[in-house]
Amino acid sequence: MTDTGPRVRRIDAPRQDRQDTETYPTVARAVTAARRLVHRHPDRCRLREVGRSRAGRPLFLLSVDDGERTVLAVGGPHPNEPVGLAAAVGLAERVLELPPRPGVGWHVLLCLDPDGAALNEGWLHGPLTPARHYEHFFRPAFHEQPELLPAPDGPLAPMPESRVLTGLIDELRPVLQCSLHGVDFGGAFVQLTRPLPGLAAGFARSVARGGIPLDVDSYDAVGWDSPAPGTYVMPAPGTRWRALPDRPELSTWSYAGRYGGVTAVLEVPMWAIDAVGDARPHPDVRAAVGAAARTLHERIAELTGLLPQVPPHAGVAYGPLLRAIEFNLEVSPLLVEEWLADWSPAPLSVSRVTTARIVAQRLPLRIASMLLRLLADSGGPAADAARARARGIIAASLEGLHRLGIRWVPIGTQVGHQTRAALAAADLLLARR
Repeated sequence: MTDTGPRVRRIDAPRQDRQDTETYPTVARAVTAARRLVHRHPDRCRLREVGRSRAGRPLFLLSVDDGERTVLAVGGPHPNEPVGLAAAVGLAERVLELPPRPGVGWHVLLCLDPDGAALNEGWLHGPLTPARHYEHFFRPAFHEQPELLPAPDGPLAPMPESRVLTGLIDELRPVLQCSLHGVDFGGAFVQLTRPLPGLAAGFARSVARGGIPLDVDSYDAVGWDSPAPGTYVMPAPGTRWRALPDRPELSTWSYAGRYGGVTAVLEVPMWAIDAVGDARPHPDVRAAVGAAARTLHERIAELTGLLPQVPPHAGVAYGPLLRAIEFNLEVSPLLVEEWLADWSPAPLSVSRVTTARIVAQRLPLRIASMLLRLLADSGGPAADAARARARGIIAASLEGLHRLGIRWVPIGTQVGHQTRAALAAADLLLARR
């Protein structure tokens, strides 16, 4: 990485990756780890509750050092991505190993969505396998993800967690906000609210150091500007680029821009698939994308037929799961239409086609897994048949992903890369005067 000042560290500088034990922290463990850091470094650290979730769970901010120039890291924005909690703690630990930087304060929101995290925590107490991960899977519908803000003229109000985060941005006015995300299958990439020259090369070296593929044609950034492989810049407001209803301009990522801050959304996989790093033209896009579209269409149709078997009491007790299922069932046919109309006839990279194949397996896997949780207490032949079919879709989807060549990325490697990337982005911005 090109130096921009005497205090800029190389993102790929040799250092032992953190988190030697192969476990992700629960929210409670992350808070306990933060309290220990405060106890060990009372002159540099403080921990405070900054708000409550929809269900009344506390949200904690760990601050290291003081200063008018601030960096804000957001852990646990998506509850099915536990690396965000691990990296939040790991980043604070790493900052405390470094000398205080005059005029700079670091702030780590340990978990943005503790309610969602509670619905995923069962996996953290058992073997970290794909099958067990999806036994405890939950990911909220778009409108219930705290980083995504409702339209100002729409009927929805911001969630309490969203208000906590926007309030912190108003208070801290960070020069950099790092959102600590993960993907279940694929590669690493970074999404920026505006270009950050100097980051891409070091980011790629850090990924290579961890043996992680760089996602060079990310599904999450279709149509976005990509100044370098694996680096993407969010589009201008109002730009439409795919069927999913996400609008980055209505997000806490863009919210930081009102104070001149840059947001870096850092993604790292739990299970790597090396083909997402292949930028070469795919030899038969029509056949590959068509097959992925058929797989998604057929499984979504089956899952839609199983939804009536969810008992009313399950929908009341586990409303977020039911709403997530309904959201995914609604958007999946739009993806199929998009792939067949726009992707199938086009020249695409191996990376892009691979991401479509991942989504075709992953979306039914997510829906079936959440549906199976809602059907757990249902009785009778129809419910038994629905559970059997959901299990069949889960097994077939996992098999399809295994055929893509998934391999586990050690937690220490995931956290090490995210920590290096966050520090490097901060150095580039803090070096500016």
